Amino acid sequence: MELAQRVRAAAQPLRAPQDLDAVLARVGQARFVLIGEATHGTSEFYRWRAELTRRLIAERDFSFVGVEGDWPDCHRLHCCVVGAPGAPDDPAAALWTFDRWPRWMWANEEVVEFARWLRAVNTTGGRSGPPVGLHGLDVYSLWDSLRAVLDYLREHAPDQVDTALRAYRCFEPYREDPQAYAFATRALPETCEADVVRLLADLRAPAHEDALPGLAPGFVARQNAAVVAGAERYYREMVRGDSRSWNVRDHHMADTLDRLVSAYGAHAKAVVWAHNTHVGDARATDMAAAGLVNVGQLVRQRHADDGVVLVGFSTHRGSVVAADLWGGPVRRMVLPPARPDSVEALLHEAVPDADSLFVFGTGRGDGDGGEPGGDPAWAGRVRGHRAVGVVYRPASDLARNYVPTALSRRYDVLVHCDHTEALNPLHAVELARGEAETFPVGE
Repeated sequence: MELAQRVRAAAQPLRAPQDLDAVLARVGQARFVLIGEATHGTSEFYRWRAELTRRLIAERDFSFVGVEGDWPDCHRLHCCVVGAPGAPDDPAAALWTFDRWPRWMWANEEVVEFARWLRAVNTTGGRSGPPVGLHGLDVYSLWDSLRAVLDYLREHAPDQVDTALRAYRCFEPYREDPQAYAFATRALPETCEADVVRLLADLRAPAHEDALPGLAPGFVARQNAAVVAGAERYYREMVRGDSRSWNVRDHHMADTLDRLVSAYGAHAKAVVWAHNTHVGDARATDMAAAGLVNVGQLVRQRHADDGVVLVGFSTHRGSVVAADLWGGPVRRMVLPPARPDSVEALLHEAVPDADSLFVFGTGRGDGDGGEPGGDPAWAGRVRGHRAVGVVYRPASDLARNYVPTALSRRYDVLVHCDHTEALNPLHAVELARGEAETFPVGE
């Protein structure tokens, strides 16, 4: 049987939400489902990810969604979707306030649609347990998080304000420019690390709080303090240009996920939305050889006994939202056909012009001389797998933007959308405020 026919035999059609039954079966009783995206700017990825998440919440009682976004911005959205007092009634209003470049990652019509659904689930009385939350996992937002800690301490612990002010004043000379701070740490022996450590220590003590999960003021403040600490480490490592800043970031996201699970209780279940490069197990790619770890790997290692399912996405061609330089204007770009030796080219040959599911680790095999777990041999073979970040240059796509990948080891499920369309941002113009990401998502 030729290769394309073997791949076609393994493909499951994906046309409607009920076609996700195979993914729900693969999830079983797992408590962690991480759902990726091959680009940050593809509508189909966001829509299918939302459809799967709706079913996980409605049918498997998942507790919250953690996203590759900033904690303070996403906390405003969380307050909205759980119906907290004083929050806007429409999630579009909360998403409109996201202002770190690139806003389109979360301030888009696809996320608005999901967030409105989630608010309705939480506020119309159809859910018996606590409301389902939505939280940012990322390490950015140093200054916003530091200001949030100061606001909390002024109201709840005024005797600790001086500690936070020392940390704030340490960062103040850099005028909210993370790269200025990062480069200064190379030339100066003194950094802000000691002040941040003191800030964290003052916020470690647990407080008795009866607020809903994710809303307790002390928990929110401690998470903001953890962001400050993680961001300070991230920026110090960023100027070295090696794997350490990437690893600081993904450890921070995995640690934030663990703190949220603890806050939601002993039986909490978590969905994560992030790029494939964070979700797919790094050990099944060339990231491992470069000394990189990621969230998918860390969650598998930490929570194997709880059940972890990793879902990746791929596309062969279409259009995408991105910028051609960091901080540049958002543009709709052509996504050219994938290069011939890639995962995407193979899937296009097998199931052209269709959305399809591939479920691994089921023990079924396909008569292909597959791997011991029952997965077909073609899925375990290393091929280039497209990865497009927020900065993208279509002219260099064939030479870049591919991560060598063994699919069945990187993911438990792959969703392939053969022809895709660009995301629909809320803002026509992007502000340049933001921090450069590190390999492999930044470009």
